[in-house]
Amino acid sequence: MSQPREEPDDPALVAASLRDPESFGELFRRHGPRLHAYIKRRLGPTLADDVVSETFATAFRRREGFDDGRAEFGAWLWGIASKLIAHHHRQETRMYRAFARTGVDPAEAGVAEATDDRVAAAALGPQLAKALASLNAQDRNALLLLAWGDLSYAEIAATLDLPLGTVKAKIHRARKKLRKALPEAKNDG
Repeated sequence: MSQPREEPDDPALVAASLRDPESFGELFRRHGPRLHAYIKRRLGPTLADDVVSETFATAFRRREGFDDGRAEFGAWLWGIASKLIAHHHRQETRMYRAFARTGVDPAEAGVAEATDDRVAAAALGPQLAKALASLNAQDRNALLLLAWGDLSYAEIAATLDLPLGTVKAKIHRARKKLRKALPEAKNDG
């Protein structure tokens, strides 16, 4: 009876990809879907495929410089994606403003998995989009990594290469602005 083979961890796959570039594909399989869903929420479906592809292409080109002692692969990858998303800041802001005006979510599918969450998000959608568009890019990025990327504060700090306290302050500031912009949301929870 043979024991099941253990899956290599992310740093081992990065190292293996230096000898066998095809092994990098496993990293895409592991991290691609979650990253795609997040980028789709940030930039819309039109840009999501391109930004995910560019994120992985950049990671592949720079894989030799990946230092697993400094960061986890996921945080390193999300950091690359965050920088690419920042290049599309105007598109993201336009998308939120259009959502605020029309009430139609350009990302369509939404992040909320539960029906109640979808209904609540739809009711607040235009106001939320307007409030998100009003946040500065760094605060919005930190908040959306938490809310839509489902990253922990520590993962966000690693992703953005910021101290944990700075990330907490950015998210606190963003939440405070959103609460002001969405007064009826305060009474629901």
